[in-house]
Amino acid sequence: MDAGTAAFDVHRPALLRVAYRMLGSMADAEDMVQEAFLRWAQADHAAVRVPAAFLRRVVTRLCLDHLKSARVRRETYEGPWLPEPVVEEEADEDVTLPLMLALERLSPLERAAFLLHDVFGESFEEIATSIGRNAATCRQLANRARTNVRMERTRYAVDRVQAMEIASAFFQASRGDGIANLGALLAEGVRFHSDGGGKRPAVARVLEGPSEVVRAHAALARLRLGPSQIVRYGFVNGLPGFVTREPDGILQTTALLVEHGLIRAIYVMRNPDKLRHLEQTMH
Repeated sequence: MDAGTAAFDVHRPALLRVAYRMLGSMADAEDMVQEAFLRWAQADHAAVRVPAAFLRRVVTRLCLDHLKSARVRRETYEGPWLPEPVVEEEADEDVTLPLMLALERLSPLERAAFLLHDVFGESFEEIATSIGRNAATCRQLANRARTNVRMERTRYAVDRVQAMEIASAFFQASRGDGIANLGALLAEGVRFHSDGGGKRPAVARVLEGPSEVVRAHAALARLRLGPSQIVRYGFVNGLPGFVTREPDGILQTTALLVEHGLIRAIYVMRNPDKLRHLEQTMH
């Protein structure tokens, strides 16, 4: 490994984190980071004073360009859209799944300004060089974004033990014989999101309310051709949840937004295209 590659690899995890938060797709994030590496290989390293800032700027610009085409694809997406799941042992409360969905409503520049300042701690002067706007404009972009996503910032920290207990109880209650206990776990106004991407059966709209959610899970339990197997419990995009192997052999992730001990939202990823990266780590 040459010195340039070694220097880049030091920053690769942080760059991947920026790109994923920008795009909501691990596959696309990896592509952006690889493109950044190619540009780094062609750069005059001696002229780069702060490699981390230089590389973050490159990745941000690549993501902004990518978002223009991604938005067009998103408009034709079949059913509810969810970001690709990232499963971790501990919660990343900076950018949870509800916040990532809220970021989808922002313009690419608003998203970049908000993430770079509020999540990654960059100054508006640094952000200005990344997105090609002056510092005052970057401040306005971040303020506008902050107003729009305020309701989806993490408000209630959930104890890890309690979180995994709720996730386990939900798994048991949402499968077969336990369905009668499901309603007791759900908050009023609970919302159910299911992303199949047109590749696997999924609920075609966001459901709201305990009765709709219970009915949907009862129907799914009847349609299931065999048992779901737990692969692991953990945090899915910052929320307590689990990974299962479904009867068709494909992975599925479930993330639960928990407030005051009740489930306020359920996010189920069934699209196999968005689960490929997990297959490599779940065997």
